[in-house]
Amino acid sequence: MSHGASSRASSRHRRPLVLALALVSVFMVVEIVAGVLTGSLALLSDAGHMATDALGIGMALAAILAADRVGGAGGRTFGVYRLEILAALANAILLFAVSGYVIWEAISRLADPPRVAVVPMLVVAFAGLTVNVVAWLLLRGGARESLNVRGAHLEVLGDLIGSVGVILAGMITLTTGWPYADALVAGLVGVLILPRAARLGAEAIRVLIQAAPPGLDIDRMRAAFRSIEGVDDVHDLHVWTLTSEMEVVSAHVSMEGESSPQMVLDAARALLEDRYGITHATLQIETGRQRDLCEIGW
Repeated sequence: MSHGASSRASSRHRRPLVLALALVSVFMVVEIVAGVLTGSLALLSDAGHMATDALGIGMALAAILAADRVGGAGGRTFGVYRLEILAALANAILLFAVSGYVIWEAISRLADPPRVAVVPMLVVAFAGLTVNVVAWLLLRGGARESLNVRGAHLEVLGDLIGSVGVILAGMITLTTGWPYADALVAGLVGVLILPRAARLGAEAIRVLIQAAPPGLDIDRMRAAFRSIEGVDDVHDLHVWTLTSEMEVVSAHVSMEGESSPQMVLDAARALLEDRYGITHATLQIETGRQRDLCEIGW
């Protein structure tokens, strides 16, 4: 994806993020107040999860705005695309922290479950479920294109499931009077956060350490380069992800015979775009004596 295409994609995500951020932030305050007044840990856990949603969506929005405004200024030749990945990693860390707190508090409450005002708890929980569904729908499209938006979308999806759990806890308490439902559901919500946080964090770290995109076979790519007419060898081949949906390639391509360097370069770029969907590549064509002088590798 080119710089311009990435910028246009980011702009498409901006409005849904703003709307989702406003919805989640307002209702987070409602749930915090309601959780304190009703004594419901499940409701407070959902509010805490909404707080990470708000932070995650806010950081996603900030990363997009920064990337659009700064561009390549100040020596940042790739702009500030990595802010998106750093925001996704920060989201994962926040999710781990919230999960740990909720699980610890749930265990503590199982020993001495407090009384919960169930009816107002249920009213707020149903309203929270509605807010989460709307936010999830707003972010669903952008989650297919952006790791950053995907992180926020996953958080909202987890919160949606949490809202269902809060409703379930309220219904059990209302119909049976069982005092442990609230704490158990809160703990379950905390546990459900963990795998999502782990996946998001692992994906962000993979991008930050410049690992090859998942599913891409470097040896097959090297063989594909060698199949181009006039290419003798390919070395110093590196493939990494700069930001969501933006893979980058650099390679030294050694030529043989009398083939035209420009034809080889055009064929290599066409190969990358058609077969791998990669449009950002830095390829050095080496011929004859030049090949002997370019043996410095990474």
